[in-house]
Amino acid sequence: MLACCLSFFGAAFAQVAKAGVSVGIQPLGVPSGVISAVMQRDRVLQRALQASGGVRFVPFAKGADIVPKLAEHQVQVGLLGDMPTLLATVNRQGVIVGLIKQTSTAIVARGVVQLSDLAGKRIGYVPMSSAHHTLLQGLRSAGLREDQVRLVALPVNDLPDALARGELDAFAAWEPGPALALAVDRRNRVVFRGRTSDYLVLDRAFVESSPEAALQVVAAFARAIEWMRRSQVNLNQAVQWLKQDVQAYVGKPLSLPDEQIARITRQDILDVPAAPVIPGRLTNPPLHGEFDFLRSMGKLPPNASWDAVMAAFQYDGLATVLAQARRYNLSAFDYAD
Repeated sequence: MLACCLSFFGAAFAQVAKAGVSVGIQPLGVPSGVISAVMQRDRVLQRALQASGGVRFVPFAKGADIVPKLAEHQVQVGLLGDMPTLLATVNRQGVIVGLIKQTSTAIVARGVVQLSDLAGKRIGYVPMSSAHHTLLQGLRSAGLREDQVRLVALPVNDLPDALARGELDAFAAWEPGPALALAVDRRNRVVFRGRTSDYLVLDRAFVESSPEAALQVVAAFARAIEWMRRSQVNLNQAVQWLKQDVQAYVGKPLSLPDEQIARITRQDILDVPAAPVIPGRLTNPPLHGEFDFLRSMGKLPPNASWDAVMAAFQYDGLATVLAQARRYNLSAFDYAD
């Protein structure tokens, strides 16, 4: 058995050394996309991983698309919402580094006063996302089942426009989707909010086979947050990088004012005390309530184990990096324009 495991991790390390480290990102999310915009321009990270084949950042429309790539070891790192994080850890595939955001996702509707009025209506959503979790919570709070509404699966960037065109009566999404919808039409209103959190998740095989490379990624994550905290100028620059990334990914600009993107980023991560939080040191671990709820709704595998999620929280990479700030260059800011 030991020989088998060593062979497996040896193969995984050889793959990383040859192909480099791939990071799955979500440029259409705020502040997740802002953080990844800074990380992918980090020359310190690029130099640190040069011997391992470098680092590349791969855009995805939603976190649920990153999860199978982690399982197949095609992506070693993912920035994920709470529901995809659970999917990536209930089978002991992933480990959780730290918090990317702590905020709420929203159900936005037009011409609806309360959530129960959505019975029989068309609701747009992104399957297996943090907003999907919020939608399920909202429906249950209103006494509605999924089969009592018309669920319409769409990419997150299409949801505000679909509502504006009258193709949807409501949608569930993370920022900046709700902010975009509220900005363009005063008839749109938030009818439900659910607490949500995003995490930096690593493939466990990558962590065990290439621990130093994993720590360099963790350092870049911590460095990005610290750099944005240092000044408004830095945060403004990060917002511009995000807008470039969105333009490159979907071929059109993000139509949200820079100030609002910066405000969401501050509110959801930069102003969160002690962020990035070290998950293993929390006395009340996050995601437990979400785990119980999603399992009760049949949205997690039948054999899903909370113990596996708890094991994912025990990864000490963030604590290691913060304790050795000089070694991991946490104050060595060098970003490419």
